[in-house]
Amino acid sequence: MNKKNALNWFEIYVADLARAKSFYETILQVPMREEKSETCRMALFPSDMENGVGGALSLVEGFGPGAGGTLVYLNVEGDLDGILARIPTAGGAVVKPRFPIGPWGFIALFRDCEGNVVGLHSLT
Repeated sequence: MNKKNALNWFEIYVADLARAKSFYETILQVPMREEKSETCRMALFPSDMENGVGGALSLVEGFGPGAGGTLVYLNVEGDLDGILARIPTAGGAVVKPRFPIGPWGFIALFRDCEGNVVGLHSLT
């Protein structure tokens, strides 16, 4: 078992996969690949599973989006302000704008088009 990372996978639950995929592709400016299994449909965030963490938007029966659950932070190194600027036009809302967290950089929080609250992190 690889113990390098405390986290190796995350899922952001959605009610409308196409809408959520478009939202995240717009704000992050990255393509997301769709996958389907017997139990769910996903749109995968770009990742290098050999060297880090991966994750997906997930459409799973019985699991819905919403604020107040687990908070996931996306690494947006060098483009925090650009992403925050794209969120409103993509259908989301900035909940807490960029703020410093000491030597660990900056974070911000937003509500996506599905109602999930998600964090953004950048060292710069």
